[in-house]
Amino acid sequence: MEFIKEEIEDMSDPEPSRIKHEDTEEQIDQVEVNQQREELNEVEEKHQNFKTQRTKAKKLHTCTQCGKSFKHKGHLSKHMRVHTGEKPFTCTQCGKSFASGSGLSYHLLRHSGEKPFNCDQCGKDFNSSSHLKQHLKVHSDERPHVCSVCGKSFSWLNTFKLHQKTHNEVRDYMCFDCGKSFTTSSHLEQHQRIHTGEKPYKCSYCDKSFTQSPHLKSHERIHTGEKPYHCTQCGTNFKDATCFKNHLLRHTGEKPFICDQCGIKLISSSHLKRHLKIHSDEGPHVCSLCGKSFSRLNNFKLHQKTHDGVRDHVCCDCGKSFTRAENLNRHQRIHTGEKPYKCSYCDKSFTQSGTLKSHERLHSGEKPYYCTQCGESFTRLNILLTHIKKHCSQ
Repeated sequence: MEFIKEEIEDMSDPEPSRIKHEDTEEQIDQVEVNQQREELNEVEEKHQNFKTQRTKAKKLHTCTQCGKSFKHKGHLSKHMRVHTGEKPFTCTQCGKSFASGSGLSYHLLRHSGEKPFNCDQCGKDFNSSSHLKQHLKVHSDERPHVCSVCGKSFSWLNTFKLHQKTHNEVRDYMCFDCGKSFTTSSHLEQHQRIHTGEKPYKCSYCDKSFTQSPHLKSHERIHTGEKPYHCTQCGTNFKDATCFKNHLLRHTGEKPFICDQCGIKLISSSHLKRHLKIHSDEGPHVCSLCGKSFSRLNNFKLHQKTHDGVRDHVCCDCGKSFTRAENLNRHQRIHTGEKPYKCSYCDKSFTQSGTLKSHERLHSGEKPYYCTQCGESFTRLNILLTHIKKHCSQ
């Protein structure tokens, strides 16, 4: 019986020392895992610190002129050209120089005429994908950059920054010849050609040269007949973007610029400036043949054509010639029967927009031209001017 009792006592304690030993091994394993994790975290932290220090080291290339920092020394060298005016990349075709190789590459595409990137909404072509991307914002009406001073919004950051300069009156590009200052380096370059007489943009069809590339493009369309700007409302085409924008304002009826002498409303400040010469009787352009003076250079040049007998715009249907392309276009409607300007109130159509506007005032009763001296209103400007000369000039 004692032997059996000893067996039972032995079975009630199944090797307690072995179980305790196994628990100790598991605890040791867990400690080792924790230590490995801590070591790994330390390694990762050191690596992250190294990356941060390396990034900071990359930004140690600082401009001594304005304090800007750059990751790469090459970027700093390129930036320094803003301050030095250095332009080491020169076009062999026209002599124009650029601060960067990419700028020269884009410029060379203008000479070749290559524009591989096409807008699928308006058909306009561009020489780079970035230019197309910027252009697409025009169609999307995306204007993420909002001026906190006046609330005006902009599609492009560069345009927004230039706008902010107008509020701060920052003109940090100065002409050393006359002291005039500008908000952008490109505007300064264009201005300096007044002093140098440089005209780097040469026409491919005639001997004329221009100070600005947009002026050259607009001029060359006289030779090619190209009119890339199309009005979807009346079908009229334009060779010049400014003329096209002004034309669109005529459809909307927006005329924010008002003459304080006769009350006429105009679509742009340049139109108002030209109009004011009518009241000032300023005629700086004097014809040497007949003594007649003109307030506008374009009218003076057209007048000179009458003396020289120059009528370089010829109708292909009847051979009649004109001094101006616009006069030829209006004349050709006699042959085509085209009357693109339709009245909003009745079924009448007209060959000229001015005739349409004058007609529509019969329906609306509008008299936009008023005399500031007696208050009488008129439907047409020429009637107002006649009124002023006859009744109010005394």
